[in-house]
Amino acid sequence: MFKKSLVAVGLAAALALTGCGGGTGDNAGSGGSGDITLGFAQVGAESGWRTANTKSVQDSAKEAGIDLKFSDAQQKQENQIKAIRSYIQQKVDVIAFSPVVESGWDTVLKEAKDAEIPVILTDRAIDSPDKTLYKTFLGSDFVLEGEKAAEWLIKDQEAATGDVNIVELQGTTGAAPANDRMSGFADVIKAEPKFKMIASQTGDFTRSGGKQVMEAFLKSNPTIDVVYAHNDDMALGAIEAIEAAGKVPGKDITIISVDATKDGMTAAADGKINFIVECNPLLGDQLMDLTKKVVAGETVPERVVTEETTFDSEQAKAALPEREY
Repeated sequence: MFKKSLVAVGLAAALALTGCGGGTGDNAGSGGSGDITLGFAQVGAESGWRTANTKSVQDSAKEAGIDLKFSDAQQKQENQIKAIRSYIQQKVDVIAFSPVVESGWDTVLKEAKDAEIPVILTDRAIDSPDKTLYKTFLGSDFVLEGEKAAEWLIKDQEAATGDVNIVELQGTTGAAPANDRMSGFADVIKAEPKFKMIASQTGDFTRSGGKQVMEAFLKSNPTIDVVYAHNDDMALGAIEAIEAAGKVPGKDITIISVDATKDGMTAAADGKINFIVECNPLLGDQLMDLTKKVVAGETVPERVVTEETTFDSEQAKAALPEREY
């Protein structure tokens, strides 16, 4: 009986230890990459940049073993809000999205917060004063991109003595990159009175929009010296309009763009775009890393800025063969 009692005590102790360790093991397992579900609400597929961004997110999620639920908002805020609410109902672990516009997110993000689902902003910021609605913002410094574009223009036109007439192809109205690229550029050129912004209109970040707006600019403004496009697709549309008007892009009209997609870099290598400020769409790996850290309860920076560069025509020609997007 005594031996049986010792065995019983030993088994009980073993079971008690297994219960503590087993519970911890199960909880730790839920934080592993294979158990993470990420709901990602994309802006749309309006440009080559956005297509590369989507592919980066999808490929990186697969490599990281993260279950990705993906939606395309087709550039409509209401579609993104519906997608986010759907992710909340599905009880995903993390929600990430690139906001179509800056405003109007507080209500749905409070719903996510109440459901204890962390949110990561990618590529674009929101203008909410409540910074507790999201864990971090991963993306470019759009103001800096506008500043880089303007600084290059000032150096390029240093010898110009008369007015330099500029037209601007804006991105989607209300979108963070459109607002910030516009303000960054304007803040730098305002110190030089010879730079005149004679027209500024949205092309909605699309090639067709850029072409249509540029056609209108050419008809209403006989003297255009510079085109500042908020992305490559609009710049490429503008090139079509300029060539159709019998002018030579990159020579008769200086073209500055933002993104550095393969199509934009090709145009730069051909001398049709004079200067491109890079905006890197390959955010997938960084997003998956942040997702894992947030699920694990780790502290992440409020702002994660991607590293980017610039290209003139010769630099674009040299970089093009190894361009990933």
